[in-house]
Amino acid sequence: MEISLSESAVPLLDVLVVDEQPAPGGQIWRNIEAVAGTPRAAILGKAYGDGIDVVRRFRASGARYEPGTRVWQVEPGPRAYMTRNGAASCVEAGCLLLAIGAQERPAPFPGWTLPGVMTVGAAQIVLKSSGQISSGPVWIAGCGPLPLLYAAQLLKAGGRIAGFLDTTPPGRMTAALPKLSAAAFAVPFDLLKGLGWLAAVRRRVPYIPRVTGIEAIGSDAVERLRYVTADGRSATVATHLLLVHEGLVPTIHPTLALDCLHVWNPDQDCFMPELDGWGETSEPGVFVAGDGAGIGGAAAACLRGEIAALRIAARTGRLSDTGAAAAAEPIRARLRRMLAIRPFLDRLYRPRADLFVPADRTIACRCEEISVASIRAQAAAGRPGPNQIKAFTRAGMGPCQGRQCNYTVAHVLAAAEGRTVPDVGLYRVRPPLKPVTLSELAALDTTDMAS
Repeated sequence: MEISLSESAVPLLDVLVVDEQPAPGGQIWRNIEAVAGTPRAAILGKAYGDGIDVVRRFRASGARYEPGTRVWQVEPGPRAYMTRNGAASCVEAGCLLLAIGAQERPAPFPGWTLPGVMTVGAAQIVLKSSGQISSGPVWIAGCGPLPLLYAAQLLKAGGRIAGFLDTTPPGRMTAALPKLSAAAFAVPFDLLKGLGWLAAVRRRVPYIPRVTGIEAIGSDAVERLRYVTADGRSATVATHLLLVHEGLVPTIHPTLALDCLHVWNPDQDCFMPELDGWGETSEPGVFVAGDGAGIGGAAAACLRGEIAALRIAARTGRLSDTGAAAAAEPIRARLRRMLAIRPFLDRLYRPRADLFVPADRTIACRCEEISVASIRAQAAAGRPGPNQIKAFTRAGMGPCQGRQCNYTVAHVLAAAEGRTVPDVGLYRVRPPLKPVTLSELAALDTTDMAS
């Protein structure tokens, strides 16, 4: 992004970018510098290949870049605690922009913790990072654009798909049609791309629509897959790899740790940080951009970042408020156009209701192996919230810090207690956000802070 300053003598922003990955690109353009111009880039598609221009501009921007850095705590100030090369450090800044992205929606079902059951996003990361695909045919189950995109990429890469289980609930297209015209007018090419992926899958892969439930079966690893459709048909098939996906939710652990205000998004069935028009949270000086601010896709993520950057430039005196508002106006118009497709997609691919409240024998917390039945048993004994469930059962105390069970526990409690998920809420987040060793902590010198 280019920002024009009225006075050339005004210093530019001192920007530090810390990245958990080894190279820039985020999740969407992961490994783009190594892949650009190779046959793998053609497999991943034009939208992926376009990321090389963004990364090159970033490299030339003058921002300090620290890859391989894991942020394990954020605090008001704002301050960020991080680890790099085995040593912890703390950075205090005038403003903090969290571009923390999204995670795949936890979708527990019987057998989901078996080896050989992966998310579609994880399989796509392997393709982007190392160019690897399964040596045998795989089953894909889920709904949303990502399973269709990965299926198309997998077929281009020479992979084999044993079957595609579409879990989009019946009647969703009818519900989404009123939003189709606005999406088609604003982003027609995005809709055409999605139709192309669907056509490729239905033409080349056994396609089973209206799937209402799946189960992975096996002893030491997945061996069979059982599925049921809305009209009562069921089948059990052999498989060594099952890829699942049921949409995305914003990553909110850092904003929860900061005690920022959050709101429930009923269209996307998830919490998101409460933000003003510039992406600033209720914690002064802390901004959120990208899908962490609400699921909107790669193009919208970049635009949200530009808007937040303009406000940060104005907040720090590098740009006037009037100049920031004028520069943001065309960006906001493009953002509205990019987000015009979301109402259609959110209605079409809203997950089925029973995904949120699985059967009793399903593992809810995979880190501590706590079943849904255990959560329900605690709910029957009183009216506990998620933090009481954590204390009683250890659900949410594992390495993922509740990222994989937070929503499941909230939904199970809401159903058992006759409440809503926004009323039940989520776990209270405790530091550290990511695992950190004692030796890394020993290297932390809080008196040596950069600004």
